[in-house]
Amino acid sequence: MICNVLYLFEDFALDTKRRELRRGTTLLSIEPKVFDLLAFIIRNRERVVSRDDLLSSVWDRRIVSESALTTCINAARSAIADSGDEQRLIKTLPRKGIRFVGSVREEQMAAEAGAADKPTESIRPALALPDKPSIAVLSFNNLSSGGEPDPFGDGMADDIITALSRFSELFVIARNSSFSYRDKSTDVQQIGRELGVRYVLQGSIRRDGDRVRISVQLIDATTSAQCWAERYDRRLEDIFAIQDDVVRAIAPVLAAHINKAEIARTLLKPPSTWHAHDYFLRGMEILTNYLSTYDAAELHEARRLLEHSLSADPNYARAHSGLSFTHFTAWLNPVDGDFLKVEALERAYQLARKAVQIDSNLPVARAQLGMVLTFRRRHDEAVAEFERAQSLNPNFNDWRFANSLV
Repeated sequence: MICNVLYLFEDFALDTKRRELRRGTTLLSIEPKVFDLLAFIIRNRERVVSRDDLLSSVWDRRIVSESALTTCINAARSAIADSGDEQRLIKTLPRKGIRFVGSVREEQMAAEAGAADKPTESIRPALALPDKPSIAVLSFNNLSSGGEPDPFGDGMADDIITALSRFSELFVIARNSSFSYRDKSTDVQQIGRELGVRYVLQGSIRRDGDRVRISVQLIDATTSAQCWAERYDRRLEDIFAIQDDVVRAIAPVLAAHINKAEIARTLLKPPSTWHAHDYFLRGMEILTNYLSTYDAAELHEARRLLEHSLSADPNYARAHSGLSFTHFTAWLNPVDGDFLKVEALERAYQLARKAVQIDSNLPVARAQLGMVLTFRRRHDEAVAEFERAQSLNPNFNDWRFANSLV
């Protein structure tokens, strides 16, 4: 929450210092969560605020039902004399989120001498540490020529998050929260306070032809002390061995009682070539962008890259799962000629089944199969797949399960 800022719009005033909403001289009654939601979307009015943004910032990453979220948004609209029909101030953008579209004027209120001279900045409240070892894995920095964001670095961090999340003894921050610090110079202690974790894993990747150098360090965010660090110089063919080495080194530091057999059981099953993994990461990055735009060209490009991944390794379960989703979303949404075509849903089903057959312990494959089964009206089987996914990884919470329950 931004401290000591007064937001003025129409005849309303939102006072973040006193946590009050006034209309003219009248003080309005408003629930704390409704106030926080309203302040958050006004503060971020230059962009669309997604459901994940709200859950992360307003509800501190707690699980909240869709109906509770909708009720809170409606209460915010009601508090400022708006409605879902008018959407004069709070506009809903289907499949994307909400945005505050009213004209706003800000006034900075000094809390202490010199405070008025400081630029307005977002200060997130500190979170209490959980009662078990906790870690945030940041997106790996790309140190290769150009320094542009590299899905390879995101994929490395994402795989480590997935591997660590399979340990029920650990508290692992989801990638949506930890990746929000990408390309930001944020102090590790601040990250620890804001995410409520004791440990932060940072890494970097430098690629040169078919060679890669990966550096990682595990930091105690409460003291900024370095607990462990390592550098790996390998051929790209050995990239999965590096991931395994990193997870094996981190897990004992975080939870000494996790035995070696459990670590070995939960490591990801890699594809046979790094080319398959590279195509998979690039395809999934474009597929993520597609979910914000629903642009057919992005969907088709993501599908092309995932098909290349399977050409390199026909037994890569994650690529089968991702490709299944491209056919499912084309069936579900009017983005191309596959909309509501039986053949598209059947293709999604066969690919999801193949993913589970290849790797029965892959939670995301179970979730994708559960999603397709839902729309084939095989609801008991669908719920069983999601429950299996969560039993494989106690920290696995996938949006598809919510859709299935609805």
